[in-house]
Amino acid sequence: MSATTVDGRTRLARGAVFTVFGLNGFLLAMWVVHIPVITDRTGVSHSTLGMFILLMAGAGIVGMRIAGPLADRFGSSRLVGAAAFIASVAVLGPGFATGPVSLGAALACFGFGNGALDVSMNAQAVQVERAYGRPIMSAFHALFSGGGLLGSLLGAAALRAGWDVRVTLVLASVACLALLAASVPRLLPGPAAPHPPEPPGSEVIGPAHTEDAADVPEPGHGRKVLALAALAFAVLLAEGVASDWSTLHMREHLGVAQATAALAFGAFSVTMTAGRFAADRVSGAFGRVAVVRYGTLLAALGLGIIMLSPFTPLTLTGWALCGLGLSGSVPQIFTAAGNLGTRTAATDMSRVFGLGYLGLLAGPAIIGWLTELIPLTTAMVVPLIAVLLCAWHAGVVAPAEDPPPQHPPAEPVRDTVGPS
Repeated sequence: MSATTVDGRTRLARGAVFTVFGLNGFLLAMWVVHIPVITDRTGVSHSTLGMFILLMAGAGIVGMRIAGPLADRFGSSRLVGAAAFIASVAVLGPGFATGPVSLGAALACFGFGNGALDVSMNAQAVQVERAYGRPIMSAFHALFSGGGLLGSLLGAAALRAGWDVRVTLVLASVACLALLAASVPRLLPGPAAPHPPEPPGSEVIGPAHTEDAADVPEPGHGRKVLALAALAFAVLLAEGVASDWSTLHMREHLGVAQATAALAFGAFSVTMTAGRFAADRVSGAFGRVAVVRYGTLLAALGLGIIMLSPFTPLTLTGWALCGLGLSGSVPQIFTAAGNLGTRTAATDMSRVFGLGYLGLLAGPAIIGWLTELIPLTTAMVVPLIAVLLCAWHAGVVAPAEDPPPQHPPAEPVRDTVGPS
């Protein structure tokens, strides 16, 4: 389907999904940028905060696993509305928490809503992308990054102006709820409707009916879901390491000032966002497999440069290449999971997203444990191996091939004896 043949309803849905992805990133940034203020208000130590972040992550995984089957049954648009409402209201909780118990409960609620929103909005994005007939998933993820950047800037501005964190979060929550009220009705409706029951006496000998190809699980469906989940785990492991360790690695490896070291994460983030805006065109021209394979190879090149570079500009180039290489992989994995040819697309995505989320958490933790034994630069071999494995197994994201056409068997050639 070309861009000129996309109907207005689908275009509106695309804009609504852009809004939801941006709001998700914005809400997360609102929490992250206010972490120091909130921990001071509640008297929470760094170790306790670490446990609460794990609690938030665990609640997020629960939200993902619940949202998947519900989205398949009732439609992703309904789940997007419900989950986004929960996340928009729950972001208030940390700001109004008065102690460790209330902060832990607030983060659990926020994590649950965010996890459910992650799965449901990606399921809706796959539905919209399918209606468009061309790759558009990476642009949605770019809006998530853009929303996070906007939230960070506005949150920092509010802190600089001396606003109370509760005022900032109330304004953010109200703005998100207003945008959701305008956006959710524009999402594409409808779960996959089951086939109607056969009326009595309608049984026939042979195939009773022909199901749509999209309703029939392809052979090895479970293995395909697991393979995609493993790929998501590896890609997000590398992304998590870049997010949490890039600045500290540059500081320790090159001995630069804190302000200069912060440019490492900036270089990674900028190219990650820009790459996601460009990845859809690359996917449309060369296919999903090429985006994952050559993107992760580019990320591996960047990590190799980071480990060996003795100069600041070269190290920043390495982080920029890493962000650019990783930018398109996760959207392609989610697109593949949402198009496995079954009615359980959102459930499949919840499984893939859940294991990928574990990778995002596990990567930084693994690096932290390894630094007790080896230098930080040496520990960076872990994400390097992860992205190389992704490049090797990139074929997992390839779309299922159409079955070959069934030709009627040729009539056998009969030999005749005697005069013709």
